[in-house]
Amino acid sequence: MTGGLYLVIAIAGGFSILYVPGALNVGGDPVATFANIADRRGLFHAGIAGDVVMMTAEILVSAMLYFMFRKVSPTLSLAASYARVLMVAVMAAMLFFHAAALALADGTVPLDSFSAAQRIELAGLMRHVHDAGVWIWQVFFWLHLILLGTLVARSGVYPRLLGAGLVVGGFGYLVDSVQMFALPEATLLASLKVVLLLIVTMAEIGFAMWMLIRGPRSPRQGMVPEPA
Repeated sequence: MTGGLYLVIAIAGGFSILYVPGALNVGGDPVATFANIADRRGLFHAGIAGDVVMMTAEILVSAMLYFMFRKVSPTLSLAASYARVLMVAVMAAMLFFHAAALALADGTVPLDSFSAAQRIELAGLMRHVHDAGVWIWQVFFWLHLILLGTLVARSGVYPRLLGAGLVVGGFGYLVDSVQMFALPEATLLASLKVVLLLIVTMAEIGFAMWMLIRGPRSPRQGMVPEPA
């Protein structure tokens, strides 16, 4: 079930985080961006629905991973769960700015003292704040991956290589947040994060597929199961 939910997260997240913004956003032109949203309102709403599906799956995965790895270390497993839930909390808060941007752009919020251009600019600011939320949730996700990778490597029932990939590649999310927030012109960091994010993506997909297809190894090769 956890492996299947990981795939749900990958599909829903890829749709709402990558595909929808790529189809609607026009870089440096908020007027064109919100014109696209007005013309393709259904796609915009579908992106929000994808966010909700992804966050719901994230909550379930957080609980499942805690119970899967609490025998390895109850403290690290609980901390990993908290970090992932905090990531979801930030994602949920970001939707408020999504809704505000849409309301400002389509005129449903009564702001008679603002011109149409000012409303679009303010809506663009709301979109920017929404996008900046990514820099925040990535920090919590980095922490989660460090803890999860450690648990996977120590468990004895999943390949250590997957755990190492989660730990090492997870730094890609931290590097991306630092680079985008404080050092946007740092080309070296931009290249480094691409490599690290590729590593963690492969590790996460590998971990999900291992859970979905293979499952944990025999307890005799790793952890001793708790009494029923």
